[in-house]
Amino acid sequence: MKKAILLLSILFLTASYSQEIKQIPQITVNGEGKVKVIPDQATIVVTVETKGNNAKDVKKENDQKMEAVLRFIKKMNLDPADYKTQRVSLNPQYDYEKKKHSYNATQTLEILLKDLSKYDELMDGLVDEGINRIDNVTFQSSKLAQHQSEARKLAIEEAKMKAEDYVSVLGQKIGRAMTISDNSQPFYPQPMYMAVKSMEMSDTKAPRETLAVGEINITANVTVSFILE
Repeated sequence: MKKAILLLSILFLTASYSQEIKQIPQITVNGEGKVKVIPDQATIVVTVETKGNNAKDVKKENDQKMEAVLRFIKKMNLDPADYKTQRVSLNPQYDYEKKKHSYNATQTLEILLKDLSKYDELMDGLVDEGINRIDNVTFQSSKLAQHQSEARKLAIEEAKMKAEDYVSVLGQKIGRAMTISDNSQPFYPQPMYMAVKSMEMSDTKAPRETLAVGEINITANVTVSFILE
């Protein structure tokens, strides 16, 4: 009997405690922080593509062009860790009208360019050496982690400001934060699919400008619950 009474007492206290927790006045708000950044790097994906009727000849020609491309990249003094072969393929193509086989060979390079002032020189050289496909160019920041941290702080500040605005009308104040949820989506730089076209200039020595870098947005989103005082 004593055990039963003790058990009922514990259940009653637990229920009372849970009810008390639920009755704590609070406000829940969302906050967003956004940092606009001028990119200082670009990831460039380019391809050498060759076609022909003989698989061996097509692959040989493709390899020779890629060798020339890699020699040029080395002359640009890029860090070997900043460029890599992304994929290699040799595929048969069948022409149903002519009833003949042909072959298509591709090699794709991914290049991290850490100095955007070299962009035009790099792209011109790549095309001259055999690159015939620019798959995409993605602009990014070398200080992404720092900017993400700043965006998170701005998100918290906005959430606090919202909460203060709401409760000020009621003559109350916000207390400490009870919960903080990070709702931010992973940041993936958006690729720019480009066909680079330079303007004709009367003065061939004039600097070329084929790149409009613009800005990228780094955002953070949070949900915060504050106690009301």
